[in-house]
Amino acid sequence: MKTEILPQKAVSESKGTLALVGIAAAVALLHLLTNHRYAIHRDEFQFLSDARHLEWGFVAYPPFTPFVERISMGLFGLWLPGLRLFSVLAQAIVIVISGLMARSLGGSRLAQAAAALSVALSPLPMFEGTEFQYTTFDYLWWVLIAYFVVRLLKDDDPRWWLAVGAAAGLGLLTKYTIFFDLAGILGGMLLTRARRYFLDPWFWAGTALALLVFLPNFVWQSHHGFISYHFLQYIHRRDVSIGRAEHYLRDQFLICANLFAVPLWMAGLLAFLRSARYRLLAWMYILPVGLLWVARGRGYYSGAAYPVLIAMGAVVAERWSASLPAFWRRTVRTVFFTGLAACGIYICLLVIPLASSGPLRNFVLAHNEDLREEIGWDQLVGTVAQVRDSLSPQQQSSLGVLTANYGEQGALEILGPSYHLQRPMGITNSAWLRGYPVPPPSTLIVVGFSREWVDKNLTGCRLAAQVPYPEGIQNEEGRYHRDIFVCGPPRKPWPEFWKEHQSFG
Repeated sequence: MKTEILPQKAVSESKGTLALVGIAAAVALLHLLTNHRYAIHRDEFQFLSDARHLEWGFVAYPPFTPFVERISMGLFGLWLPGLRLFSVLAQAIVIVISGLMARSLGGSRLAQAAAALSVALSPLPMFEGTEFQYTTFDYLWWVLIAYFVVRLLKDDDPRWWLAVGAAAGLGLLTKYTIFFDLAGILGGMLLTRARRYFLDPWFWAGTALALLVFLPNFVWQSHHGFISYHFLQYIHRRDVSIGRAEHYLRDQFLICANLFAVPLWMAGLLAFLRSARYRLLAWMYILPVGLLWVARGRGYYSGAAYPVLIAMGAVVAERWSASLPAFWRRTVRTVFFTGLAACGIYICLLVIPLASSGPLRNFVLAHNEDLREEIGWDQLVGTVAQVRDSLSPQQQSSLGVLTANYGEQGALEILGPSYHLQRPMGITNSAWLRGYPVPPPSTLIVVGFSREWVDKNLTGCRLAAQVPYPEGIQNEEGRYHRDIFVCGPPRKPWPEFWKEHQSFG
């Protein structure tokens, strides 16, 4: 009997895995075919700049994402689909793992496909494949940790704590919000029968592995006065002050998951709460989401907590629908997958740059601020080069370019060599740590600052140019930072000036 059943199970799992890989491959192909449509995003320029100055830490984030982008730059140069390839692969893995979680929780191929499609067609996962951001890899580590915990609880095999520890360590090297996920694990262990693992050496081995992986970044932070903590404090105050945390609860439904997947993740949460074996996974959702809400975090910070709920919800929904009469079973499943696809198509239109011109492009740019932040950087760098060329040979012989934000600094550093521009100075984040050239320049091209700021802090300033923006598209640069000045040196000595003007952003 066993010799007949096991091959059938193996064949079924193989077909299920192929289906999951097929879904992930289709999504990856869509990203690869469209990720070249516009240009490099403002945030991506910061990662690319930091990738050229690798350290064990950076002001705005740990080192993992710049390290990955250093590899991408080495392989692909500035070819956008190549630069974003690892982000695409990360999201493809998330889709496959979501289906595998449904399988581990007892779901058949239908539940596995439903889980994978629900995650693939949700706004946040879909966006994460369009750019390289630390949020992309952070999402991957959260989902992998959840999968390893599912396997740990299902098999009652504490050796899975090593896998949890490895993923947690990489998460700590990627984005510090992983601490909320780890708080969910530890709090959930205390509140469930999983507390027995506190006495298991494998748990402590996994903990030690996570800390060992994280250690180089911790040492870097200690040598830099834990500067990232001060950065995060500033960013949090800024986000709260401008209202970015106001819609946290709403975003759990509109950004973190496809609307038609909401019943799945809610059913999954209830199922985990009712299960003595898997209750830890419920607290791994409740505690991070609750803590982020109390702390007034942004809505997408908790997005990676949903795939495991969706996976369990798909299993519950599959079993429930199987109990219905054939007509109603087919109707329920048809309505679900049709609605999921329709909602996913609309999300796709909003998130993915499907067209490089025409009404569809206009629609996307009108509704997607991130895509607008990919436009205008070539024009900015070209204008700075024109201002440089307009200066006298004497001015060009001692010239520096000073930038106000990481987008300008990164764009000029990455795209500037095509115009033979020198490396710019930046007062924001890790660019400030890299300082200014010695001897310092006596003539400055100043980008991104207001007239009031340059007159207060620099000498002999004149407006030299304004950055043209194609088709009147208004992004942050177009609204607030179009002016380019030519100035003399700072009013205060360079060391004093530099120390006073450190900026976070």
